Amino acid sequence: MRAPTFLPLTADVAARAGARAVLLEAAETDEAANACWSSLLAGCEAASRWGLDKHLRRLSEVTSVQVGTTWWFREGSAYRRRVAHAQGCIEDAITESDGQEFAQAFMGYDHAVASALVCAGERRPGKHRARL
Repeated sequence: MRAPTFLPLTADVAARAGARAVLLEAAETDEAANACWSSLLAGCEAASRWGLDKHLRRLSEVTSVQVGTTWWFREGSAYRRRVAHAQGCIEDAITESDGQEFAQAFMGYDHAVASALVCAGERRPGKHRARL
């Protein structure tokens, strides 16, 4: 398996947490993102044909299951909104064929998903958050 290009934080956190389903979906999403990115850089009109939107939705769904849907819709709602917003920015960048916006939006998406995984994991029984 190659190192993820677009979802390095998500892949790292999922691997450390033993979140196999998230890790597998992140790898598939990363592959679709690479194909889409290549299309954007080449100036192809068909960047949307790689199905990245479907992969992003599946990764978000798998993440919600991993963190627990109760947490995702209650305590984690701010993370859920961040993930959804970043996902929308990626889709807008694809529509606009904007490679720079695509890369920036993916950084936000990766950070949002990874943060949700970390924060939900810290709140599980037996886990304590460090106070700074």
